[in-house]
Amino acid sequence: MKTLDFIGNKRIVKQLGCLIDSGRFPHAIVIEGEKGLGKRTLARLLAAALVCRSEERPCMECAQCRKAKEKIHPDIFEYSASGGANSFHVDVVRDVIKDVYIQPNEADYKVYILGNADCMNLSAQNALLKVLEEPPQYAVFIMTAQSKSMLLETVLSRSVLVGLEGVDAQEGAAYISSHCDDVDFNDAKNALEIFNGNIGKAIESLSNGRENELAGVCCDICRGLVDDSEYSLLCACSVFQKDRESVVFACDFLKNIFRDALVFSDGSDLLSGQRETARLLKTKLTGQKLIDLINVCDKLKDMAIMNSNNSVLITKICYSLRQAAGR
Repeated sequence: MKTLDFIGNKRIVKQLGCLIDSGRFPHAIVIEGEKGLGKRTLARLLAAALVCRSEERPCMECAQCRKAKEKIHPDIFEYSASGGANSFHVDVVRDVIKDVYIQPNEADYKVYILGNADCMNLSAQNALLKVLEEPPQYAVFIMTAQSKSMLLETVLSRSVLVGLEGVDAQEGAAYISSHCDDVDFNDAKNALEIFNGNIGKAIESLSNGRENELAGVCCDICRGLVDDSEYSLLCACSVFQKDRESVVFACDFLKNIFRDALVFSDGSDLLSGQRETARLLKTKLTGQKLIDLINVCDKLKDMAIMNSNNSVLITKICYSLRQAAGR
């Protein structure tokens, strides 16, 4: 399967391509991964491949592919929620169900891309379940989700789960520097390392300078931890009040800082690039406490993805980090 503007996750792409070529593509798949990993890009690529008539799919040259690329194909439908909890409503699913039993217009398949499917409320998921249990032969549902845990087990059991990972920093940097004006390869590589290969977040950070600001916030959080200053920690975390996406970044970046501190030496390579902060943590915290902080970052990240109450989240971040640090 041609990957075009989707890079990385080669094994997954190859497996999905084989399923398409063999005519055994599942009726429903869930593409899971954090924002910026290319879930929607892959979903659209798969939709184009399913309607493409060429030998190597998607060719992006035939009439079917051109329509898919221009988002005017009569057999590809795309729906997406705003991203908030329960923002994908049952009325949207009902519209899908009304349409799904109408035969395809041009292609062999009718493809429904359901973005942010993990934002479906319970009624929407139960309604979708009815069509997933006995779908028409030609219907394919491609759902994207940041966390499968928000989907009903019954929905997951009728779907194939695909988990996306970050891209290789070298490969991703080559892509970014060739596609984005005035972006240096080394800057792109550094951003990808900070964001664990998340190409979408890396591009966004390079374009708006948010990366450096949030890196500074993370260093302030670390200083608040070692100084045992709850007030300083709360002040540093206040930036997250209106921006939950920043919490996800901070969890990843803090995890890198704690890892750097755990293995710190004067000549060691650092994932975070924050040498002085890593040195400070190394002198103030034991190895076990740093390991506990690394584990806490994973738990806080999952909570940030699922929790829409930022005030509660900030309190939980401060409490959990202080507890892991023995404060």
